[in-house]
Amino acid sequence: MPGVRRAALAGALLVVLGACSAGPSGDPGPVSTSGGAPPAERVHVSLGDSYATGYRPADAGEPAGSAPGFADLVAERSDLRLINFACSGATSAQLRSEAGCDPDARAVGAPDPAGRTQLDAAVEALREHQGRVGLVTVVIGGNDLTPCAREADPLTCATRAVADVRANLAATLPVLREAAGDAPIVGLTYPDVFLGAWVSTEFPNGRDLAQLSVSLFRDFFNNALKAEYEQVGAKFVDVTEATGGYGPLSEVTDDPTYGRIPASVAKICALTYFCRYTDVHPTPEGHEEIADAVLAATGR
Repeated sequence: MPGVRRAALAGALLVVLGACSAGPSGDPGPVSTSGGAPPAERVHVSLGDSYATGYRPADAGEPAGSAPGFADLVAERSDLRLINFACSGATSAQLRSEAGCDPDARAVGAPDPAGRTQLDAAVEALREHQGRVGLVTVVIGGNDLTPCAREADPLTCATRAVADVRANLAATLPVLREAAGDAPIVGLTYPDVFLGAWVSTEFPNGRDLAQLSVSLFRDFFNNALKAEYEQVGAKFVDVTEATGGYGPLSEVTDDPTYGRIPASVAKICALTYFCRYTDVHPTPEGHEEIADAVLAATGR
């Protein structure tokens, strides 16, 4: 593919992606059956963007805003209380530098950050629940790429953006690790929603763009995220792979809506709203898939 065409397709991809109780320490022990105090609860602390808040578009048949998402599912199935500080639209810099989160951008039932950054609020919660932290999840980075869509050279811009994400994660994750102690931290990436361009009439070169997106997610973005999480002993969940993003486009299936298409495209159409509404967010089935991947990574 000529360089100019690849830059234009990458720029289009970046547009869509961006649109993207205290208790004593130690084991709680058995539940008392003789009227004693119940064991202290364990918590799941969540940070990130709209993927963590469970945001769903109005076109999905519900009011626009947050609904139960993968973090809720993971907490419920792990018997943990979710404390979700995620904020829709957050970038990796805002995670640690921007105080507050508009109520409309918070997860359902999320606490008021009270003028604190996500990182500060999470650290406070982790220290408050020391010895009771069952899990920390982080999903961030998609919104960092948004400005590159307006650049004449989107690939160069994207290279800088990924470097910024790595720098911000390098500053954020050690702080989380210190506050979380030995509790498991899991970092996530995103589905390759742009595979949906294969069936979208909004993208004249949709098939080329879908093909390009595979290498961009696998080799350009996800490797950078994985390296930073592994630096602090965190697990990395490759949501792109878990949602079928690396499957060969030559492997086809019969889709009831779009006919005979690549199986990976059909899967992204089922797990996100992209094929129907050009919206990057997961469907309820998508959140189920992401939750399953997180639970598998943590041995739950």
